[in-house]
Amino acid sequence: MTTSLTELLSAIWHDGRAVLRARWFFRHAELGARVRVWGHPSVGTAGRVIVGDQVRISSTLAVTQLESGPNGVLEIGQGTFINHGCSIAANELIRIGPRCNIGPHVMIMDTNFHRLEPERRNEEAGSAPIVLEENVWLGARVIVLQGVTIGAGSVIGAGSVVTRDIPARSLAVGQPARVIRTL
Repeated sequence: MTTSLTELLSAIWHDGRAVLRARWFFRHAELGARVRVWGHPSVGTAGRVIVGDQVRISSTLAVTQLESGPNGVLEIGQGTFINHGCSIAANELIRIGPRCNIGPHVMIMDTNFHRLEPERRNEEAGSAPIVLEENVWLGARVIVLQGVTIGAGSVIGAGSVVTRDIPARSLAVGQPARVIRTL
C-alpha cells in the first residue's frame, strides 16, 4: 500500500501539532525530545515535572491531569503512553518508568491528601513514593495508592486498586489487587 504525498504531509502536520502542543503544556517542565500531546491536559508544575523522550499523552475524550506539589517530583519515562482521563498527582514522588502504558481514567496519587480521623480531616496526610518500573501496563480505571512499587513487566487488570507492592512480571487484579499469575 502506498501513501500519497497528501497523506504523508497530513500525518507530519498532525504529529508536528502534537509536538508543539507538548512544548506549550509542559513549558514549565523538563521535557524530552518528540513528546506528543493530543487534547488539552491540565498540567501543574509547582514542583518538578520531568518528561522523557517520545512520551505520548492523550487528553481528548476526558482531561488528563498531571500535577506535582511544591515539594513533589513527577517523572515520566521514555516512550510511556498516558491515556485520556488520568489523574496523576505527586506530593512527594511518582516515578513512571520507560515504556509504560497507562490506560484511561487511571489514578496515581502518592498521598491521601487529608487524615482519616474525623477531628483531623483538615490536616494534611503524609506521602509515600510510587514507582512503576519499566514496561508496566495499567488497565482502565486502575487506582495506585501511596507507597506502592509495581515491578518491571507487570500488568494490572482494569478496575484494580493497588495497595501493596507487585513483583516483576506479574498479572494482578482485584480490589485490593493480588497477583494471580506470573508472566
